Amino acid sequence: MANSWRRERWDSLHLLTPNWQCRLPGYPYSGADPHGFMTMPELVAHIAGFAAASSAPVRTHTTVTCVRRIDGGYRVASDRGEIRCRTLVLASGAANIPRVPQVRQGVPQHIECFTAFDYRNPERLPPGGVLIVGASATGVQLADEIQRSGRPVTLSVGEHVRLPRNYRGRDVLWWMDASGVWSQRYDEIDDLERARRLPSPQLVGTPEHATLDLNVLRAAGVEIVGRLGAIRDGRALFSGGLANQLALADLKMSRLLDTFDAWACDNVSHAEVGPTERFEPARAPASPRLSIDLRSDEIRSIVWATGFHPDYGWLDLPVFDRRGELRHDGGVVLGVPGVYAMGLPVLRRRKSTFIRGAEDDARDVVGHLVRYLAEGVRTV
Repeated sequence: MANSWRRERWDSLHLLTPNWQCRLPGYPYSGADPHGFMTMPELVAHIAGFAAASSAPVRTHTTVTCVRRIDGGYRVASDRGEIRCRTLVLASGAANIPRVPQVRQGVPQHIECFTAFDYRNPERLPPGGVLIVGASATGVQLADEIQRSGRPVTLSVGEHVRLPRNYRGRDVLWWMDASGVWSQRYDEIDDLERARRLPSPQLVGTPEHATLDLNVLRAAGVEIVGRLGAIRDGRALFSGGLANQLALADLKMSRLLDTFDAWACDNVSHAEVGPTERFEPARAPASPRLSIDLRSDEIRSIVWATGFHPDYGWLDLPVFDRRGELRHDGGVVLGVPGVYAMGLPVLRRRKSTFIRGAEDDARDVVGHLVRYLAEGVRTV
């Protein structure tokens, strides 16, 4: 149960969401630290507690090997037998396989490569400099941890989402929740495809409720460079557009904070939140490096913090688009009757991939499933 949280996360990882937001359907957080951030063992225990409280018939140590359509429904084959069902919910998530770019093929053989699934702690890295590719939540957290271990760190930055940990005296995710931003439906978003591709925000869960952004990392000694565009003849080549990426992230953050302020003006008193805040812009290096010679000893390992994608290798159904992504309308899988999805980015709301988002999405998806079983209705 909760295998990915047990086996595929680094040792020091904490959730980005405060504990009070770790609500599963009918199962809120009940511990002594509602404003803290769960460790991975604590999250595993929370999920196990939910399974026990709900009396869910969970089959552990069972690997699904194939799903195929049969008359009247579907055949789910596993290494411990098969299940036949009329409806099927795909809840395997969006982070099953690390997404590593093609430029990985140009890395010299003497450099060790890791993904966020491989990395456990700095001590498992070889001595020497580390290049981290990707500056979303994973990238900035690993850059901070590895830099603190004494290794020189270079962070390659592409598109990213910058957020403060706290805003006007409240956790920034309280604002996302209370203001309704998180609850915006997928069919209300102008560019849904882009929204589903956005990287995770630059946040970290610490007892200090600290902000972790590029300014903090630069002050700690992390070198910031642009997006990794290519590796040619042993040289890593970085984009010259770093300043533009930083400015764009600052602009998007300011617009989001404006949204919070507008909501607060109409919905909360001055006693409930602090005064309006604005933050120092992200500072780009005066002359960021555009290349690094990977044939030298400067970089001894690379960590690819470049995101994840689902693994549907076991799903033998005609449900994929030309890019291999699951075709669905708000979790109702297209092309086959009675198949649903959960846990994908902006599945039905902006909060769909967060634990807090599971309950509302599940209620909608199960409502459709029940109508399908009763009537065969295909409405969303």
